[in-house]
Amino acid sequence: MDTALPATLRATAPKPVLFGAGDLTIEDVVAIARRRVPVALDPAPEVRRRIELGVALLDSLVARDGEVYGVTTGYGDSCTTRIPPDLVAVLSLHLSRFHGCGLGAILGREQARAVMAARLASLSLGHSGVRPELLQRLVDLLNLDVLPLIPEEGSVGASGDLTPLSYVAALLVGERDALVGDEVRPAAEVLAGLGLAPLTLRPKEGLAVMNGTAVMTGLACEAFVRAEYLTRLCTRMTAMASIALGGNPGHFDERLFAVKPHPGQAEVAAWIRDDLARAGAVGSTRLQDRYSIRCAPHVVGVLRDSLPWLRRFIETELNSANDNPIIDGEEGRVLHGGHFYGGHIAFAMDSLKTCVANLADLMDRQMALLVDTRMNNGLPSGLTGATGARAAINHGFKAVQIGMSAWTAEALKLTMPASVFSRSTECHNQDKVSMGTIAARDCLRVLQLTEQVAAAHLLAVTQAVELRLRAGQAAAGWAESPAAALAGEVRTLSPFLVEDRPLEAELRAAVAAIQAAAWPLYA
Repeated sequence: MDTALPATLRATAPKPVLFGAGDLTIEDVVAIARRRVPVALDPAPEVRRRIELGVALLDSLVARDGEVYGVTTGYGDSCTTRIPPDLVAVLSLHLSRFHGCGLGAILGREQARAVMAARLASLSLGHSGVRPELLQRLVDLLNLDVLPLIPEEGSVGASGDLTPLSYVAALLVGERDALVGDEVRPAAEVLAGLGLAPLTLRPKEGLAVMNGTAVMTGLACEAFVRAEYLTRLCTRMTAMASIALGGNPGHFDERLFAVKPHPGQAEVAAWIRDDLARAGAVGSTRLQDRYSIRCAPHVVGVLRDSLPWLRRFIETELNSANDNPIIDGEEGRVLHGGHFYGGHIAFAMDSLKTCVANLADLMDRQMALLVDTRMNNGLPSGLTGATGARAAINHGFKAVQIGMSAWTAEALKLTMPASVFSRSTECHNQDKVSMGTIAARDCLRVLQLTEQVAAAHLLAVTQAVELRLRAGQAAAGWAESPAAALAGEVRTLSPFLVEDRPLEAELRAAVAAIQAAAWPLYA
């Protein structure tokens, strides 16, 4: 089988992402997760040679009855237990089976694909002792979109993501269930229907698949791109809020930010400054706006300035051999260590969720200004579009603002760092663990809540600017501005609010658009 893509797609498919060829990026993983590109193993002879050297070294050690953790010994605290030669071949299968105890929600389709891509990236480096045939099977399953059902709970992030990754191993051997299209079917049945024989795991292959950081790393890739988009959206909505409130454009002056030159902060200020200039905003005579407008570059800028080191942490982990032991086929050595420890991802996700939650708090405070007649510079209460006698019975965005505060409070509550809650497990063998997967899951939840805040704020700030337009108070160049283009996109999802109506469906549509990064924002 080549790339396992349907024949009708092979001619038009984009160039595949190659595994084993070099470093992958966060964007590569996200493109694979969203099924925008196929995947393939690098066909270079050197890549295959490196992979096969590790397999040959393991085979020779097993034949000589050498001692290799997880190959001729038990796992974890059982590493002192020698495995009889006639049972070595089935040890990997037992590892996958006794870890089949995950609970909680099932990872989404894109998340499962990201996990598989992250594991394939590590294994294809050739330091894990797995056969090219196993790597090719992961490639085939990704291209066919046949996925394991991975429960999100059960990993402490060292010794790797053992329990969730056991569901990847189970799919390879034809056990448990698989997701195909919208159907959940027995894995054995799915593989048989595709003409794929279940793999028989060789020594160490079960451990190699499971003993790594692929779950937390795959989720971290998704979190990164969603957070990056939120910085752009939050910035544009700040410009729109400043226009709606009649804010002071001087707060974003280039000379002001030259004397506190954090690059990301200055970038955000420049984006707002450009949005206001292109909209022709002149502002008011108010000397200083409230902090949620005036200090927005300083809030969003923290995340913008964190993105480079967050990328470095995530992509270094993505392109690492992160299981144990490491198989050095070139030098003929087996190196026992702790590369399954997900501390870098744990810290990155704990940090990212704090930055993201601050965006939720910023937008919630901006919303409070917009709906309050004491602070919104003449806009109607609740941003209702109703006029005359009917204004008394219409409440506009009053309940939406309450919802925003609820989502913000929950996001802020989840910023407690998961990485400090290490627990000693597995008979004190795993006595210091990273909690990286919990940190990544927390981060995704904070992102979901913040995207809900952003969706609500986007509808409200669009309403606020339109109220200015209808009152003849709009910025002179508004109609041709990038901010107006975004407002126009919003209006395709949510019409101007005059009479009160349920807004849930419109909010959900806006959340979906944000998560899909549907609107281009800044170069």
